[in-house]
Amino acid sequence: MAITDWPIDERPRERLLNEGPRHLSDAELLAIFLRIGSHGKSAVDLAREVMKHFGSLNGLFSARLSDFKSVNGIGPAKYAQLQAILELSRRLLFEDLETGVVLSSPKSVKDYLHLSLCGRSQETFVALFLDVKNRLIESVELFQGTLSHTSVYPRELIKAALSRNAASVILAHNHPTGTVEPSEADKELTSILKEALDMVEVRLLDHFVVAAGADVYSFAEHGLL
Repeated sequence: MAITDWPIDERPRERLLNEGPRHLSDAELLAIFLRIGSHGKSAVDLAREVMKHFGSLNGLFSARLSDFKSVNGIGPAKYAQLQAILELSRRLLFEDLETGVVLSSPKSVKDYLHLSLCGRSQETFVALFLDVKNRLIESVELFQGTLSHTSVYPRELIKAALSRNAASVILAHNHPTGTVEPSEADKELTSILKEALDMVEVRLLDHFVVAAGADVYSFAEHGLL
């Protein structure tokens, strides 16, 4: 049955307008995005099928174009639209960080880093450079490595911090296929980078590890800095 044949108060779009988006399930929100179904399926039926295929919203948004092509009813156009939504979300969170004091909103920092790093297939190392009032100067992707290893050079981090006149730094990297828990190599690297930053009087405020799902690990919160 097409959604247009449903009672008005049960249709996802009308429910969103009347009750607000928080009252809708993931599949119902996705159905509004998809707009139409396929092959005798309503948009909600298709959305449920898509959610089941990818397993979660994180799985959906981090999927590759080839993964989309394997699901009937969605393809390159929907993939492009979802990627546009994801990028707009990143930019919205970046605006929040850019216009305020970064440390006053640790959740925004985690959300921004999660959206920026979670879907990457390679380890990527990012630095957020802050001024003396803990306002964001710039977010910079410094290094990108293989699936399991990134070569991070203290000299390059110091050079980047000094060129931006940064007073402090927040570091982050992802674990594409691993646990959110930092490895011993992560801990050793963080110690080395902190020492190097201390030498030029730039504070290391935190180091985040981003993994699959919604997990973000904070070194500072776990007493590792």
